[in-house]
Amino acid sequence: MNIALIAHDKKKADMIEFTIAYTHILQKHELFATGTTGTKISEATDMEIYRFQSGPLGGDQQIGAMIAQNKMDVVIFFRDPLTAQPHEPDVSALMRLCDVYQIPLATNLGAAEIVVRALEHGDFQWREIVRGK
Repeated sequence: MNIALIAHDKKKADMIEFTIAYTHILQKHELFATGTTGTKISEATDMEIYRFQSGPLGGDQQIGAMIAQNKMDVVIFFRDPLTAQPHEPDVSALMRLCDVYQIPLATNLGAAEIVVRALEHGDFQWREIVRGK
């Protein structure tokens, strides 16, 4: 599965802890992340991660393009709902694309844990059929 990992600044520590806790599951998949988030995850876990631009510089849009091309299977996006984001329209567009293309989207730790456990059990294999694998 192709998995996008994104975290707003105040949620990056949560994302690092999450990826450390679930490295044994995530390392079995292709990982993608926005700039700083990807760097921090890679440093903390030694997992290989394809890094896009930082979110405000277009990284959210790059992941959105992969969704629109049916090349992304899951998005884990730890959002900070209490801080205004300069690229909020990009964030909203990314979430809308997940809805349009039926891409599982977790926006907080609770949902992300459910998603990663579902990955572990193979519950998203339908995405391989949709992608034509």
